[in-house]
Amino acid sequence: MENHQHYRYPTSFVKAILWVVWPVFISWGQTDSLRFEWGGLVDTYYAYALREPQQEQKLPFQYSYNRHNEWAINLALVRGKVSYQNTYAVVALQAGTYVEDNYAQESIQLLNEAYVGIVLDRAQKHRLEVGIMPSYIGFESATTFHNYTLTRSLLADNSPYFMTGLAYRYQPNTRWMFGAWLTNGWQRIRKPDRTSAPGVGTQLTFKPKTQHTLNWSTYAGEEAVGLYTGMRWFHNLYWEAQWSAKWQTIVGWDLGWQKAPEGYRHWSAPILMVRYTPNTHWQMAARVEYYTDPEQALIQESLPLTTWGVSGNVDYRVNAYCKLRSEVRHLNATQPLLNGQSTQWLWTTGLAFMF
Repeated sequence: MENHQHYRYPTSFVKAILWVVWPVFISWGQTDSLRFEWGGLVDTYYAYALREPQQEQKLPFQYSYNRHNEWAINLALVRGKVSYQNTYAVVALQAGTYVEDNYAQESIQLLNEAYVGIVLDRAQKHRLEVGIMPSYIGFESATTFHNYTLTRSLLADNSPYFMTGLAYRYQPNTRWMFGAWLTNGWQRIRKPDRTSAPGVGTQLTFKPKTQHTLNWSTYAGEEAVGLYTGMRWFHNLYWEAQWSAKWQTIVGWDLGWQKAPEGYRHWSAPILMVRYTPNTHWQMAARVEYYTDPEQALIQESLPLTTWGVSGNVDYRVNAYCKLRSEVRHLNATQPLLNGQSTQWLWTTGLAFMF
């Protein structure tokens, strides 16, 4: 083995360099013109399906926490934001099984976020953003640390996690927010058909009280069903309410229509979620969901999917940045789509650190 000798700089020289450079970083960070923020997430898990799947994924229409009998990283994420005057840029790098399942058709998989934003007025009511952004649809984030349940619902797993395009947001006050989007398509980084028009999205959020949020999001664009490309129309509605310091609920509903050669196919997904927080360390949540895609408008498996699902969640917050979570989930379908059966029990546990 070759012997490398490492040169050590004199301690006085290192101190001299730090004495000159350190004030520059301090003064830079304290200026009002250029500001830096950063954070990240490491989300680990172990999952087991009672009826063991033949493939690596637990279910073909689940896209998070979807590895069976394996210790895995759902999402490891590092995010940075730099702001200068009325402009800002955000870049987030990612890895994990979430990336493998959701970005399988994309050549760019390393980027979770990459966009530039402009605040258009002094009151900061209007802003414009361009790039790869988190989806404006739904109430469950890909960074699941603050979601009610550990795994995402079927409703959320089968709607976009991210969008690429141009976003305009207008927030006249603390009660109302309006957004409009032009995108490359339904959860796309690269546009699959450059001859088609951009996808169009809208969002309307109303907070009648600080404890209640009403949201209506829509999407319209040309999407593929097999070899056929037709219009997709989609609505996501939800109401989130905090009834007390301990009790919270979410009621949501997805509705979609997809143009196919024989006409329009539809899917529907209502959901109810309840969370109970007895103290600063413990949280419990329950979920009841129904998902039906009888004409395979969105989930194009061997048979049409219609299923009921219930789940129970127990979380232990170790501290403000670390959470241990465990979930038991049961799905009951009308067709044997759950690893060749019509019922399936799923157990998932995870330890996450978010900063």
